[in-house]
Amino acid sequence: MADAAQSFTDREAAIAHVKATNPLFEVGEAEIRGLTYRVFKNAPPSLRDLFGFAALHGDKDFIVYADERYSFMETVANGNRFAHALIDDLGVKPGDKVGIAMRNYPEWCFAYIGAISMGAVVVPLNAWWGTEEFDYALGDCDANVIVCDARRMEALKPLKEKHGLTLILARETGEGADHRFERLIEGKSVDAPTNPIDPDADFCISYTSGSTGHPKGVVLTHRSALSTIMSWALLAESMKFIDGDMFGDTPGVLMGIPLFHVTASHSHFMLSMVAGRKIVMMYKWDVEEAIELLDKEQLSNFVGVPTQSLELANHIGDRRLPHLIDIGSGGAKRPPEHVERIAKAFPGAHPSSGYGLTETNALGAVIGRAEYRERPDSTGKIVPPLTDIKIVNEGKEMPAGEKGEIWIRSPANFREYLNKPEATADAFAEDGWFRTGDMGRFDEEGYLYVEGRYKDIIIRGGENISALEVENAIYSDENIAEVAVISVPDDVLGEIVGAIVVPKPGCAVDPASVRETALKHLAKFKAPEVVWIAPEQLPRVGTGKIDKLTTRQVALANEPHWKAG
Repeated sequence: MADAAQSFTDREAAIAHVKATNPLFEVGEAEIRGLTYRVFKNAPPSLRDLFGFAALHGDKDFIVYADERYSFMETVANGNRFAHALIDDLGVKPGDKVGIAMRNYPEWCFAYIGAISMGAVVVPLNAWWGTEEFDYALGDCDANVIVCDARRMEALKPLKEKHGLTLILARETGEGADHRFERLIEGKSVDAPTNPIDPDADFCISYTSGSTGHPKGVVLTHRSALSTIMSWALLAESMKFIDGDMFGDTPGVLMGIPLFHVTASHSHFMLSMVAGRKIVMMYKWDVEEAIELLDKEQLSNFVGVPTQSLELANHIGDRRLPHLIDIGSGGAKRPPEHVERIAKAFPGAHPSSGYGLTETNALGAVIGRAEYRERPDSTGKIVPPLTDIKIVNEGKEMPAGEKGEIWIRSPANFREYLNKPEATADAFAEDGWFRTGDMGRFDEEGYLYVEGRYKDIIIRGGENISALEVENAIYSDENIAEVAVISVPDDVLGEIVGAIVVPKPGCAVDPASVRETALKHLAKFKAPEVVWIAPEQLPRVGTGKIDKLTTRQVALANEPHWKAG
C-alpha cells in the first residue's frame, strides 16, 4: 500500500501522479499509418524488448505446469533458443509466419517469444479447430512452420503437402513431425537476436470469428500490443495509491483459458512479464483442480471466462483462499447476478471485468472492486491514457444514456483484416475509429454498458462463433432448404448455438442429425446444441433475407425438437 501522503481518492488523480513521476508512462504523439495518436513516448521499441525486461526478474518462478517450473530467465532463454533455431535451421526470416497449434504448454510460450523475437509474425491457431478450419487459416496466412502437440499434428498432417508444412512437435510423442521442439533448441544461444524490429511491424495474426463466415485474421503490431500492456501496467501502478496492489503480496495468476486468445496471451502472459507475476498453467479446466492450485501456489489473481469464475463460487464451499484478491473475467460479458454471488463466495477477493476485442489487443474498459458491485451490469470506465471510446448512431456521437455502436480509437487497434481490404475498410470510420459491432451506452459518470451486438455472432463461454459459418456447414445436408443459426441463452455458458431448419419439400430431417452434419465440418463447440424443425419458410425482412430477430423470438417461445445432453 502506498504511503498515506501519496494516497489518492480517485483513479484519475492517481493516474496523473504516476504519469508525472514515472518516465515510462509519459504520453506523447506519433504518426501511425498516416494518423496521429497518443502513445507512450518511452515505450519499448518492440515486444522483444519487453521479453528482455521480463528476464530481469531472474530466477523467480514464471511458468508452472504440473511438476515443472520455469523461471523468468529460463522462459526467455528458451524463447531466444527457438528464435535462433528458426533462423539457423529452418530459414525463417523477419516477416515470415510461424504458427502455434497446441493446448497450453510451456512450449507455447517459448515458441511465441522466439518467433516474435526474431521478427517473424506469430499465428496462434485455435486448438479446438479441425482439419478444415486449419486448412482455411493456413491458406489465408501462408504459415508453413507450425509448432504443435500430437493431437493438433494429426489434424495438420493431411495438409502437410498442400501447404508445405514443417511440423515441430512439442513434448508429446507421435509420427509425422519434421522436428522435435526440445532437440531443435538444444545448444542454441540464449541471447536475443539483434536484427532491428520496427515498432509498427506486424507481430501476430489472431483469428477471430465474425459475421462473414470464415474466421478473419486480425493483424496486430508490436506497438499495438505494447500500448495495451503498458496501459494495463499504468492502471495497476496507479491502484497502489488508492487501495492496494492489484497483484498482491504473492503475484500469481491461474491460467485456465487458452493462450490462442488475447485474453490469455496478453492479460495473463505478457502483462505478467511486466508485473513479475507467476503463471500456473492448467492443461484442461477442472474447477476442483483450479481451487487446489489457487491454494497450493498461493495465487493472487484469477482471470477466466464468466462460467469459470461462477464455477469457482459454486464449488468453493467453506474453503478459503487467503491469497486470492481478484477474480476477473474476459472474453464474454459476465451476467450481473454472478457478481454478488462471487463476492459473497470470496469475501477476501474482488470480482472484476473488462471489455476489449481481439482487434484492440483486448484493450477497452475495465471495472472492479466496489464500483463493480454497485454497477454489476457495467463493463467499466475507459482504460487510460491512450484509448478513446464513443457511442455512435447513424453517424452521430450519442450523449450519455443513449444507445449506439461502440467505436474505439487507440494505437492498440489492429492494422487490418488479413487479405480482406473491404472488411478492413468497413471496420474503420474516419480518423481511425474502429467500429466494434457491439451495441452500448455510457452513463452520466462515464461507465460503459455493453448491451448487445450488431454482428451475427454467438459467444459461447467466451468463444466467438460465426452464425454464418455454422449455417454453411448445416447446408451441406441436401435435405435442408433453409437454416437460421441463433444464440440460445444458457445459465452456464451464457449462450449456446441453436439452429432452426426447414426441410426441403418431401424430405424429412432428424433434428439430432443437424448437429452431426455440422460436426463433419466444424469444431465441436460450434455445432448446434438446440434444434427446431420449422414447417414452412422462415420469416423475411424487406430485402428478402431471413428475419433473424423474429425467427429467434418465435423459436425461443417454443420447445425445441432436440437438445444435446
